[in-house]
Amino acid sequence: MNLETKILNGLERLSEALKALLWEKAKVYGISPIQIQILLFVANHKTEICNVSYMAKEFNVTKATISDAVRVLLKKEYFEKDFSPIDNRRYNLSLTNLGAELVDNLSGYAIQFEEELSSFKNQDLKIVYDTLTKLIFQLNQRDVIQVQRTCFNCKYYSGDKKNSHYCNFLNSELKKQEIRLDCNEFEEAASS
Repeated sequence: MNLETKILNGLERLSEALKALLWEKAKVYGISPIQIQILLFVANHKTEICNVSYMAKEFNVTKATISDAVRVLLKKEYFEKDFSPIDNRRYNLSLTNLGAELVDNLSGYAIQFEEELSSFKNQDLKIVYDTLTKLIFQLNQRDVIQVQRTCFNCKYYSGDKKNSHYCNFLNSELKKQEIRLDCNEFEEAASS
């Protein structure tokens, strides 16, 4: 078995472990893993992208799947709708106080991963992070990953994507480990 296949197998095992941790939390709070992901997404992103259409792309599922999950979360009063002033059929989501309280309880669902990662040498973590950011960018370029809010795809980024990284929004040079995978200031770069 070649190294690439071994790495893919390892990533799949890690993905399955994260899903299992989501399911554990889901059972405790009586919601589904996708509902947890939606709650955490809304808690950590600008309101402008917290809508059904965007999240369907983000999670690579149908709008119907997201709509069903959101409907339950609205019924449980974890979200409130912020309707568009232009089209009252369109809305973005924001957390209610009850939703924010639940997010506080859910946010540490992968603490075991964080604890294990903290045992690695900082230099090893930097190499893994650099590899992940490049892999995510490349998979996005091939339309495998639909939504990407990383520096490499941002209009504020300049650099060669290998050694030189600069953020024009922050007016700052970035170290490899400072490349963001999910940036709130992200604005998609114009296609060339």
